[in-house]
Amino acid sequence: MRVMHFHFGKDGGAERFFVHLVNALALRGVEQSAVIRPDRIWRKDLPASVGIYESNFRNLSLDRILLPLCVAREARRIQPDAIMAWAPRASELMPDHKGCIKISRLGDYPTNLSYFKNSDILVCNTPGIAEHVRELGWTRGVEVISNFTSTGQVAPVDRATFDTPADAPVVMSMGRFVPRKEFALLTAAVAKLPGVYLWLAGEGEELENVKKVAADLGVTDRVRFLGWQKDTRPFVAAADIFVMPSNHEPLGNVILEAWAQGRPVVSSRSEGPSWFMRDGDNGLLVDIGNTDGFSQAIARLIDNPVLAAKVAAGGRETLMKQFSEEAIANAYLELFRRKP
Repeated sequence: MRVMHFHFGKDGGAERFFVHLVNALALRGVEQSAVIRPDRIWRKDLPASVGIYESNFRNLSLDRILLPLCVAREARRIQPDAIMAWAPRASELMPDHKGCIKISRLGDYPTNLSYFKNSDILVCNTPGIAEHVRELGWTRGVEVISNFTSTGQVAPVDRATFDTPADAPVVMSMGRFVPRKEFALLTAAVAKLPGVYLWLAGEGEELENVKKVAADLGVTDRVRFLGWQKDTRPFVAAADIFVMPSNHEPLGNVILEAWAQGRPVVSSRSEGPSWFMRDGDNGLLVDIGNTDGFSQAIARLIDNPVLAAKVAAGGRETLMKQFSEEAIANAYLELFRRKP
């Protein structure tokens, strides 16, 4: 089986899943090639067997003209079983190639359908996205296939390395520092909880603003900025509670990663978590933007170890049943075998 991928993402949860899926498919004998942005920090995590072509596919660039021609020629040469574009922008590169299934994979809500003129089917990672594209007028195929993450548990990092007391409650979150992730709100929520430490992993344009919020609230001594980490699992394993405060989150890969390490999760009632989380069963849900609500939910888990253990166990069970590598990889393999 041969699959071509187009992926112009940066460095975040969607990229981690791309790496996970490409590796899972390689383990199952799928021959793959991929067009990605140059200098991606996760390129080295892709299997050596995957052929890589680098391009930004920017407007007003020579690649904007030449890359579609190269891709179409390569598709004619190798005759793939499937061509897979990751997100709307990559879907603009989809060639009008016959004889294979052409898939656009969506991890967010598209604004219009013009990107997908050459796509046979849209793979949405939540039912909400699938419903959205149908409402926009999409009449071709739609499938819901979610993400998976590594389920192996790892040893925690030493808290002392990050100047954090061994007995202090530690709240963690991670992702790109952009406004919708609401790390400033989470910082304000933790500031209301004396003695609680906050670990934030990631990079992005909002980082300096979050640091300023921590300084203005007088909690710089309790907030640790961990930077981008290739493997976040040891940091999640060292925390007591994981919080996902985003005001918009189509799925929430980081929640799956926290569940894999057996951590109890507090999440906003954003799109993805509202689909697969059940309040008080596999996590605690808080209204979007409710700083006090996040403070109260964190405090509940700190003060009630029985509840914390219950929601952590419920999260792990949901992960294994609904988001396993075997189930997701097999769903994609079945899809690749279809003919348009």
